[in-house]
Amino acid sequence: MRAAPLVDGAISGAVGSAVLNLVSYLDMTTRARPASTTPETTAGRLADVAHVDLGPAEEAANRRAGLGPVLGYVTGIAAGAVFGAFAARRPVPLPLAVVLLGGGVMATSDGAMTVLGVTDPRTWRRIDWVSDLVPHLAYGLTAAATWRRLRPSSSRG
Repeated sequence: MRAAPLVDGAISGAVGSAVLNLVSYLDMTTRARPASTTPETTAGRLADVAHVDLGPAEEAANRRAGLGPVLGYVTGIAAGAVFGAFAARRPVPLPLAVVLLGGGVMATSDGAMTVLGVTDPRTWRRIDWVSDLVPHLAYGLTAAATWRRLRPSSSRG
């Protein structure tokens, strides 16, 4: 496999990740809700599992705060690259691409947080699900649209 579809997929995932964050920040602004602590908690749990010392308490808190968003971007970019490898071999209709990308990133993120004991989706309220679903759909739509723009000949399905 050539690297170009992976790179184009990674670019698509990065653009989607930026939009996911934008939609999340607009939700925070609109509803005056606080930022979620799950990304930094997840980063801390991953560091614990990997036996990585993040330093003294204040430094560790700052590192977790930085690592949380980085993990989100890594997940989004990696998902885009995986999608690029998949979609380079077969045309993927836009609705399916949105579901694969957005649903894949949501399942990966929420699944990891569940396994690490950061959250339990079974306890979420409807608004919690909507607050999670809408940004991930925005990610999927934006990443899929970017993929189609970068690779129009491999996008028609």
